[in-house]
Amino acid sequence: MAGKKSSAKAPTKPAKKPNPVDPRTYRHPEAQALLRPDVGTQAQFRKKKPPATYRYDSSLSPALDWDGQNPAREVGEWLLSLVEKAATLPAPHVFAKPESMEWRGATIEVRGLHEAVEQLKRLGGPFLNWAGKTERLSFDVPTLPLFVHERLSTKAILETLKGHKRDKQTDMFALFGDPGHAITDQMLRAYEYPDNWTNRMVLGDSLVVMSSLLHYEGMGGQVQMIYVDPPYGVRFGSNFQPFVRKRDVKHNDDQDMTREPEMVKAYRDTWELGLHSYLTYMRDRLLLARELLASTGSIFVQISDDNLHHVRELLDEVFGSENFRAVVSFKKTAGLGTEGLASVADYLLWYARDREHVKERTLYVAQDFDQDPNYVWLLGPTGEKRRITAEEDESGSVPEGWRLFRHQIYLAAGRTESCIYPIELGGETFLPTAGRSWSTNKAGTQQLIKLRRLTKHGNTLNYIRLAEDFPYVPMANFWADGASGVGMQKTYVVQTNTKIIQRCLLMTTDPGDLVVDPTCGSGTTAYVAEQWGRRWITIDTSRVPLALARQRLLTATFPYYQLKDEKRGPAGGFVYVRKQYSKGEEVGGIVSHVTLKSIANNEPPAEEVLVDRPEQDNKITRVTGPFCFEATIPTPVDWEGDGIEDSGIAAEAHGSFVDRMLEVLRRSPVLHVGPGRTVTLKNVRLPTKSLALSAEAVVQASDLKPAASLPEAVQEAKERVSGSLPFSEQRVALVFGPENGAVSEKLVFEAAREAYGKSYSHLLVIGFAIQPHARSLVEKCEATVGVPATYVQATPDLMMGDLLKSLRSSQIFSVCGLPEVQLRKAKAKKDATLYEVELVGFDVFDPSTMELDHHSGDDVPAWFLDTDYNDLCFHVSQAFFPRTQAWDDLKRALKGQYEDSVWDHLAGAVSAPFEAGEHGQIAVKVIDDRGNELLVVRKLSEAEG
Repeated sequence: MAGKKSSAKAPTKPAKKPNPVDPRTYRHPEAQALLRPDVGTQAQFRKKKPPATYRYDSSLSPALDWDGQNPAREVGEWLLSLVEKAATLPAPHVFAKPESMEWRGATIEVRGLHEAVEQLKRLGGPFLNWAGKTERLSFDVPTLPLFVHERLSTKAILETLKGHKRDKQTDMFALFGDPGHAITDQMLRAYEYPDNWTNRMVLGDSLVVMSSLLHYEGMGGQVQMIYVDPPYGVRFGSNFQPFVRKRDVKHNDDQDMTREPEMVKAYRDTWELGLHSYLTYMRDRLLLARELLASTGSIFVQISDDNLHHVRELLDEVFGSENFRAVVSFKKTAGLGTEGLASVADYLLWYARDREHVKERTLYVAQDFDQDPNYVWLLGPTGEKRRITAEEDESGSVPEGWRLFRHQIYLAAGRTESCIYPIELGGETFLPTAGRSWSTNKAGTQQLIKLRRLTKHGNTLNYIRLAEDFPYVPMANFWADGASGVGMQKTYVVQTNTKIIQRCLLMTTDPGDLVVDPTCGSGTTAYVAEQWGRRWITIDTSRVPLALARQRLLTATFPYYQLKDEKRGPAGGFVYVRKQYSKGEEVGGIVSHVTLKSIANNEPPAEEVLVDRPEQDNKITRVTGPFCFEATIPTPVDWEGDGIEDSGIAAEAHGSFVDRMLEVLRRSPVLHVGPGRTVTLKNVRLPTKSLALSAEAVVQASDLKPAASLPEAVQEAKERVSGSLPFSEQRVALVFGPENGAVSEKLVFEAAREAYGKSYSHLLVIGFAIQPHARSLVEKCEATVGVPATYVQATPDLMMGDLLKSLRSSQIFSVCGLPEVQLRKAKAKKDATLYEVELVGFDVFDPSTMELDHHSGDDVPAWFLDTDYNDLCFHVSQAFFPRTQAWDDLKRALKGQYEDSVWDHLAGAVSAPFEAGEHGQIAVKVIDDRGNELLVVRKLSEAEG
C-alpha cells in the first residue's frame, strides 16, 4: 500500500513537512477554564460551533489510468508538469515559491521536484477499498465542548482521614508526625505538571472527543503517543465486560449484553456492513489521531490476527507507508480457536507521525546467555580459554575467576587502508582476508593483545567479547512475557498487561509528554502513564470500564522516581545513576557498555541509560495525581434565548430524534427493571395535541398488587370500567430528554403537569443523562405534581442507526432508583458541627407493580461523597469501594500506621465525619453494577440530630 491517502479538514497542505515540535512546550490557552467548564455552566457556550468536516482523498486505481473516469487525472497531469518544470531548475530543483492547486476542497502544495515526485507516487500506489469508501469522501463530527463532571484526587480523599476519630484512635494526630504538616506532605506525594495540568478521563465517543480536543482546545500536534486497542472483530464474549464485578460473559446471553455503542458494534457483530463498516470506523478515528500527534509522535494499534492485515493497510493509507516503524508480536493469555493452529499472539502496529522527526528511545533487556549458542566459552584468570562443560551449562554457574565470553571475528565490514597490517599472536602471523581490514588500527590491536582480548579461533583471529561487557541487548519485536494474566491482577476481561503499554510509552515518550488512549478499557494506558510521569487523556464510550479505571487510579500506589527539577515536575526528567552490587552487577539506571572501540582506544567505556530504571525514593509513597472525569453530555441550555431548552438541537433534528426513539420503542418495548424483571410497553405512539410530552403507551399491569381494602378495590374497579383501557392495562406518558444533553428539572415539571392534566397513570422520563434536581423531582413527582414518574436510562447506542435492526430489547432501557442516604450530625469537634453520611442503599423501581427492589449500601461497586456540592461539578471528597480490597495497596504502603477501622470506612457504607462547606449541601454518587451513576443531593439543614 502506498503513502498517505487522507488529509485533515480542508484546506490542508499535505506536502509541507512539519517542523519537529517538543510536545512538552504545550501550553493550554488562558481560556482553558472556559474550554473545559464545569457541567452546568453551558451559558458560556451560546454560540454553537458547526460540525467539523474531515475530507478524504478519493479512492484511486492501483495504476494511473489516463482516461476521463479517473478523478486523479487532473492532479496527475499538474504534477507531471511540475516535474518537467522543476527538472529545468538547478539542484536542489526547488521553486522560487511553492506551487499550489485546489482539489476536492483541499489545497495541495508542492515546493520542488522531490515533493512533486512523492505526490505523483502516492496517486499511483495500491490501496484498500471497501463498500462505501468511494462514495464517502468526507464525514462530519459534532463540535462539542467537554464538560467536567467530577474532580478527583487521592491526596484530597486521604486528607479526610486526618480528622477521623474513632475508638482506639485517640492518638490519630500522632500518626502524622509534625502536627503542622499532613501525612500526605510527609509520606504521600503525587506528580504535578506545569500550567496546573490535570489528567483527564472522558466519557464519550472517541471520534467526538478527539474532534473536540482539536477544534475547541487547539491540541492538534500536541500529543506524543496514542495507544489504540480497538475492537478486534471477534466474538463479543472474549472481549467485553458489561458489569463492574463480572468478567465471565457468555456469548449472546441477553443478560450479559452491553449497553454501549462501541462495545455493541465490536462484540455483537452488529456492524451494518460487517468488515466494511469496521474499516470506516477505524479510518475515521485514525485520521483524527494523526492530527493530534506531534511531528515527533507515535501511534500504536493493538490488534489480533483477525484484521491485522487490514488495519495495517489503513495505517499505511492514513499515516503513509514510509512512517511504518514495526510490527510487534506479544504472547497473550491462551490460544483461541478450535481448528488449525492455536492463536497465541496479539500484535502492535507502530507508526510514526513523521519518521524523520520521530522520538525513539532504545529499550534494553537483560540478555539470556543460556539461550545464546555463542556464549559457551570461559576465560580463565590467567588468560586460559576452554568450552563450558555440560554440568556448568545445566547449573548456570561457572568457577570463580572464570568469565563467560563469545568469539567475534576481528574483521571490519568494509576496507580501511590504515587497518591493513600483519598481527603476530601466539607465534603466528595473521593478515585480513581479501577485501577486508582489521577492526581497528595497530595501536588499538596492541592494546587488545595486552588485555588478552584477541585469540585464535579456528584459522581466524577473533575478539573476545565478555558477557559482562554489556549484558543487555536492544529489545526486539517479539515480547514473550506479554500475556495479560502473567503477574497482574486482572479487573477487566480485555485488560492488557502493563508491560506492553509501558514499553511503547518508554520507547516513544519522555517524562511530562502527553499520552492519549481513545479506547480506555480498564485504564491501563492511564495507569502506566501515571506511573511513569506522563500526562494522559483516556476516552471510552462505556461507563463500565471508566468505573473500573476510576477505582484503579484512585487507589493505586506507584514508586516515587526522583526528579531532576522539582519545580518542573516530571517534565524536567528523572534521575538516573550508576550503581553496582558488591559482585559488580549493575543495578542502576546507567550501565557501562564496554566495546572493542573503547578498549582499543584505552577510553572509559560508554554509558547507556536504562530508561525503565530511574532512581526511587523509598521513603515516599506516590499516589495518582488529581484528575477529572469529563463528558460530552451537557445539561440543557436555552441556546437561542427563546425560553426553550433545546441543548443545541434544531427543530428538524429534534423531530428526527423523536421519530427514531419511537421506532426503537416499538421494536424493543422492554424496560429492564432488575435481574430477570422487565416491563413491556404496548401501542407506543405520538400523543394528541401535546406541548411537552413525546409519546404515550400502554403498560401491562397484571402484577399489580390488590388494593388494601374493599372500598379501595371497588373505587379502582369503577375507574377502570369508566376508562377505555382493559382491566389489566394502564396508559402512561413518555417524555424524551435531549439527544445531546441531560434531562432538566424544567422538562420534567412541564411533562408531569401535562401528564396529570390528561389523566395518565404514570410518566416515564427517558434520557441519556439527568440533572440531580430533575432526578429529585422525578422521585417526588406524585407528591409535587400529582402523577408518579420514573426515570428510565437509555443506552447511547440508540444514536447509531445501523444497530436498530439488532438491538436487544432488554438492554436498551433500564430503570434505576435514587440512592437512599441518611445525613446526620456526628460528634462535635470543638466549636464545629460534624456530619456523616450513610449509604442505606438504592432502589430499582418497577413501574408495572409500583414496587421497589432494594439493594443495601454495602453491596454496590462504588460510591462517592462530595461534602460541599456546588450544583455544578462533583468534587470527590471521600471514595468508598464496599466489599473490595481496592485500598489495600495504599494500606500496605502506610505500613500499618492506621488502624484497620479507618480503612473500614473506605470499604463500607458510612462516611468519615466532615465539616459543613460554604454551599451547605452534600451530594452522593453511587456507581451500580452496569456503571450507571445515581446522584442524590441533600441540604445539611436536613441532617438528623
